[in-house]
Amino acid sequence: MASHRKSRPSGARAAGIRTPALATATLTSMALFSQSAEAAPAEDGKPSLEEVEKKVDALYRQAESATEKYNAAKERTGRQRKQVDTLLDDVARRTERLNKAREELGSFAAAQYRTGASVPDTATFLLADSPQGYFDQDQLMSRLTSRQKGAVDDYVTQQAATMKKRQEATRSLEALTGTQDDLKAAKTTVQTKLASARELLSQLTAAEKARLAVIEKRQQEEAARKAAELAKQQAAAAGREASSSAASSASGGSASGSGSDSGPDSAYATKAAKAIAFARAQIGKPYVWGATGPGSYDCSGLSQAAWKAAGVSLPRTTYDQVNAGTTVSLADALPGDLVFFYDDVSHVGIYIGNGMMIHAPKPGAYVREESIYYGGESIIHSVVRPA
Repeated sequence: MASHRKSRPSGARAAGIRTPALATATLTSMALFSQSAEAAPAEDGKPSLEEVEKKVDALYRQAESATEKYNAAKERTGRQRKQVDTLLDDVARRTERLNKAREELGSFAAAQYRTGASVPDTATFLLADSPQGYFDQDQLMSRLTSRQKGAVDDYVTQQAATMKKRQEATRSLEALTGTQDDLKAAKTTVQTKLASARELLSQLTAAEKARLAVIEKRQQEEAARKAAELAKQQAAAAGREASSSAASSASGGSASGSGSDSGPDSAYATKAAKAIAFARAQIGKPYVWGATGPGSYDCSGLSQAAWKAAGVSLPRTTYDQVNAGTTVSLADALPGDLVFFYDDVSHVGIYIGNGMMIHAPKPGAYVREESIYYGGESIIHSVVRPA
C-alpha cells in the first residue's frame, strides 16, 4: 500500500464491542440452509441456492469494500489536484519573475557590449546551469557594479526558489498519478464484482429466485427478533437509569444534566433527530456506489449527508467516520449513532432505536429501514456517536 494512504482500522474491537468469530453476512443464512433442502447440492452439478447466495453476498461485500477504497482515492485525488494546481500556479509566477531577472542581466550585457566591457563573462553567466557557481568567481564580481550585483542576487534567488517549487510540483504530480491509478483500480474492482453478481443471479430460475426470497425473509425475521431483544434491553436500562435519577433527586442529590433540556444528551438528541429525519426522507432512493446524493447514495455518503443536515461534518469514508466520534457499546446505542459493520469497516448505518437503522444496503437495493442484525450479530464492528 502506498505510503501516502491513511492507515485503515485493524480487526481489533473497541471497548464494549465483542470480536466476531467471522465477519461475513452469510452466517445466519448458512445456519438456516443447514436445515433446509435448498442447501443440498443440485443433481445437475449446478451450485445450490446456498452457494449462490453466499457467492453473491461475498461479491456485493467485495464491491462495497472497493467502493470505500474508491471514495478514499477520489477524496485524495481532489486534494492532490488542488495542491498540484496551486504549485503549478506558483511555479508560473516564479518563472515570470525569473525571466524578468534574466532580462535585467541581459540589459547589463548589452550595455557592456556597447561600452566594450566584459561581455563574455556576463553572457556565460546567463547561459550557465549554475549561476551561483559563476557568481562566486572573483573575476566576474570585480566587473559588476552594485546594481549588477543586486540583479545577480535576485536572479540566483529566483532560480533556486523556482527549481524548488518545480520539484515539489513534480512530486505532487507523481502522487496524484498514483492516486488516480488507485481510483481506476477500485472502480474496475467494483464494476467487476457487480457484473459477476448479476451474472450469478441471472442464472437462477424463477422457482429458485422464489425459494431464495423465502430464505431472505427468514433472515429478516430472525434479524427483527434480535432487534426486538435489543430494544427490550435498552428500554430496561433506560428505566433503571430513570429510577436511579428519581431516587437521587428524592434524597436531595443531584444528577448532572438530569431534568434539564440543555444538557449534553438533550443537545445530541436534537442533532440526531435532524440527522434521522434527513435519512428517513431518503428512503426509497437507490444505492449507487460513490454517490453522495441527492438522488442516490452509498452507505457512507448517506451517513455523511444525514449528519451534515444536523450541522455536523463527517469524513467521506467509513474508514474515517469510524474514528470521528466516541465509541459506545451496542447496549448504550442512541438514535443517531453510527453502526459500523465487518472487520474492514466497509459498511455503516444510522441507528434509529429499537435495534433498527436506516442505511443504503448494497448495489441493486434502496435506502431503507432495517435491523442492525440483517447479517447476523457477528458482523457488527462498533457503534460511534459522532457529535
